[in-house]
Amino acid sequence: MLRLLTLSLLVLILPACASRRVDITSEPAGALVFLNDVEIGTTPCSAEFRYYGLYDVRLEKEGFEPLRTSADANAPFYEYPPLDLAAEASPFPVSTRIKWHFTLTPSAERTKSAEEVEKELVERAKELGQRLEPAP
Repeated sequence: MLRLLTLSLLVLILPACASRRVDITSEPAGALVFLNDVEIGTTPCSAEFRYYGLYDVRLEKEGFEPLRTSADANAPFYEYPPLDLAAEASPFPVSTRIKWHFTLTPSAERTKSAEEVEKELVERAKELGQRLEPAP
């Protein structure tokens, strides 16, 4: 009985903290990441979060289209009542890691101006003229 009482007191006195992190990767790496409009770093990166649910995600990288989407941080089974109280009071650390991966799309090539198109056509015509024999 004394052992059970001592163990119960230790569980209440020495609770471990629950750790919640989201790991974010992208293809290609090096994209700037914003969660709910707060910059958290460049991929690959991770950040702590407090609440489960839907997050607004934005990734930006030069040469790629900005990606605006949402991602869900689903709670594991031990985060639902009444198990969540036991997990919080546990003397052992409880860690949750959620992984999100995003693929960026290369940005469209910029359109050429009419002057650039005309200059390229003239250069190609000159090259073709040099390869042809003179007219009789």
